[in-house]
Amino acid sequence: MRRDTVGRPMEILLVEDNMEDAGVTIRALKQGDFQCRVSLVKDGEEAMSFLSRLGIFAKAPRPDLILLDIQLPKKDGRQVLTEIRADEKLQSIPVVVLTASGVHKAILEGEKLRVDGFMTKPISFDQFIGVVKSLRRSWLEEIILPPMDC
Repeated sequence: MRRDTVGRPMEILLVEDNMEDAGVTIRALKQGDFQCRVSLVKDGEEAMSFLSRLGIFAKAPRPDLILLDIQLPKKDGRQVLTEIRADEKLQSIPVVVLTASGVHKAILEGEKLRVDGFMTKPISFDQFIGVVKSLRRSWLEEIILPPMDC
């Protein structure tokens, strides 16, 4: 377990081009007693710049979780996911795909792109906590999550 993760809010990178969906997701994350800090980027190119800490993202925090919309401008979510999984420094970050359609799940599974979870838009706090619980096993190796009242 890394010492720099103990006692701090969870870092979440939200990759979403629809600002209304982003707002709903952020409100859902902030709704409960769950300490997190959300960074928002609006397309796949910005996501990769953030994760690589390039340009204006030079001091960006390393996310503990990526919430990735699949339909993005400039570079779609599948391309972003492929690049994350191919990068030794990024491949251990859990990625949860945000989708409005179950079709995306089948496509990603067919392409053998490892996804740690799926959430259907609009995101609810209960849905997010369910995903957190399912991912807790892998996260406990890396971070200590804030307590959840569930």
